[in-house]
Amino acid sequence: MHSTFSLARAARLLLLLAAILAAALPLQALAGLMLNPTRVVFTKNQRAAQVELINSDSTPATYRISLVNRRMTESGEFTSVDTAGPDDRFADAMLSFSPRQVTLLPGSAQVVRVMLRKPATLTPGEYRSHLHFEKLADTSGASSVEQQSAGTQQIGVVLNTLIGASIPVIVRHQTEGAKVTLGALDLQRGAKGALLSFQIGRSGDSSVYGDVSAAFAPQGGTEHLLAKAAGVAIYTPNPMRKASLNLTMPPGLPLAHGTLHLRFHERAEAGGAVLAEAALALP
Repeated sequence: MHSTFSLARAARLLLLLAAILAAALPLQALAGLMLNPTRVVFTKNQRAAQVELINSDSTPATYRISLVNRRMTESGEFTSVDTAGPDDRFADAMLSFSPRQVTLLPGSAQVVRVMLRKPATLTPGEYRSHLHFEKLADTSGASSVEQQSAGTQQIGVVLNTLIGASIPVIVRHQTEGAKVTLGALDLQRGAKGALLSFQIGRSGDSSVYGDVSAAFAPQGGTEHLLAKAAGVAIYTPNPMRKASLNLTMPPGLPLAHGTLHLRFHERAEAGGAVLAEAALALP
């Protein structure tokens, strides 16, 4: 009986890991820790969600779980916030979770349940806090799940001030949505390749989250994908985020006499629709 349970449990973990890989979600936030999903969004009448922690390391690990508040800068960095500003809307006061500390054996998993209780007089809008997982046994590294990318590149800044991993918990109450724009495209060429810098604009009462891709189409030729960054977010109340992509050209194809296309897509699991596009003509 015990053997059957262990095999079933191992099979479930393998299937979960395979599903995460297939979805191209950010995996490693801290050595040996995997989280699924990597963001929680409460909409409409949803009142509960869950996050699964998986210890993929070969040794046991203990994690302390907490809610923290952070503000995103124009460059994508996160800074800790002790006192809310006039434009900040944090969700921690209406969120609870359990358990608050877990010890995971190698290869084991634990579900953390997140509960939402919205006040009756809650003002319409989007509220956000971050669920933080602090590894107590090993303090050798730090990063943030929402900043990691499973694609060929990353847009984001690794957090070096907190030991652990974090995911956003977003509460949308009677929101109308958001629009995305792309602009300020600037191509810089150097000995090591080309760098495309740009700005992602956000308007509306919700954050945006998607993938960014850059492709080049020579005059009269086929379009070639040059770069892609997955899981790029702009959180409220920020109206804009600055970013850049390193472009990789196919052998024998010069980055000239054509058009460079920059696109912001929904995540594949959301449909993959193009939400914004901008072009840069290259002589």
